[in-house]
Amino acid sequence: MLKKVKTEDAIGLVIDYDMTKIIPGEYEGPRFRRGHVIKHEDIPELLSMGKEHIYVIEEEEDWVHEEEAALRIGKAVADESLELGAPKQGRVNIKSTIDGVLKVNKSLLYEINSIEGIVLATLHNNTVCHPGTIVAGTKIVPLCTSETIIGPLEELCKTKGKVLEVLPFQNKKVGIVITGNEVFEGRIRDKFSIVMHKKVEKLGSTVHHQVIVPDDEDIIARILIDMIDKGCEAIIICGGLSVDPDDVSVEGVERSGAKIISYGVPVMPGAMVLYAELEDIPILGAPGAVIFNRTTIIDVLLPRILADDRITRGDIIELGHGGLCLECENCAFPICPFGK
Repeated sequence: MLKKVKTEDAIGLVIDYDMTKIIPGEYEGPRFRRGHVIKHEDIPELLSMGKEHIYVIEEEEDWVHEEEAALRIGKAVADESLELGAPKQGRVNIKSTIDGVLKVNKSLLYEINSIEGIVLATLHNNTVCHPGTIVAGTKIVPLCTSETIIGPLEELCKTKGKVLEVLPFQNKKVGIVITGNEVFEGRIRDKFSIVMHKKVEKLGSTVHHQVIVPDDEDIIARILIDMIDKGCEAIIICGGLSVDPDDVSVEGVERSGAKIISYGVPVMPGAMVLYAELEDIPILGAPGAVIFNRTTIIDVLLPRILADDRITRGDIIELGHGGLCLECENCAFPICPFGK
């Protein structure tokens, strides 16, 4: 229960919550921390902060303080790949402890945020995370809540699972196939290799085998099968994905016996992307856009592949909402790997 006390009469009382001071353009943060005993000299400062009254929390049997509530919510929603920060102004941050891809149970997140007074804000599903990345923040709206609110929330997560987890990147052996007669015959220099090597290695995997092949669907098909025989656990095929009649990468993938999950993705740049599976080995087709744009759909799909996260046709269709990258000027990209 909250009891309102005039600030001038609050000397000797203990503050039960962090009190924020805001100086526009200069400072915003807790001026008085929970547990502070109000002194006579604090009164002018409190009044200058607009605190003409102080709330005193009178504990009841099922009372849960905002800091305890936030910690309990965080523990309920986060799996062992995540850790909780210390409460600050009633908020608890949830941080990744590993390199990987954030998975958010969006339906359970919606259900939890539907509970009156509960706030759980997360990064986008499938965001790339590193140790220390804040993936979510949680708090309650009032200064205290009831056990009848927090207890059922905890039971909900026990029944339906965690809201948040980070799938760790695996050290996969990646094969790279570069297609194109002009590159194979040496008329132009390959520009895909350096780009794709950097992307693969940045995510903790290695390029196990690489080959340049002509625009021949039979050769492309044989190379894909050979890559798997050589132990590649993921394959990236670069180039030959446009509608030009000389581009036959898609035909080569089909001829290998792979199942094409999607050819074309509702994300720009990089819409002419291929995603397929051959003997459960993912095949990612990278269009020419990866050479000219620092961020494309490859930066969304590749992390999931290297974290052993199965990608469905539905996942790809869903990317259309927010799939227009505006190069960070007014970013609408669904998952910006650069954190802009």
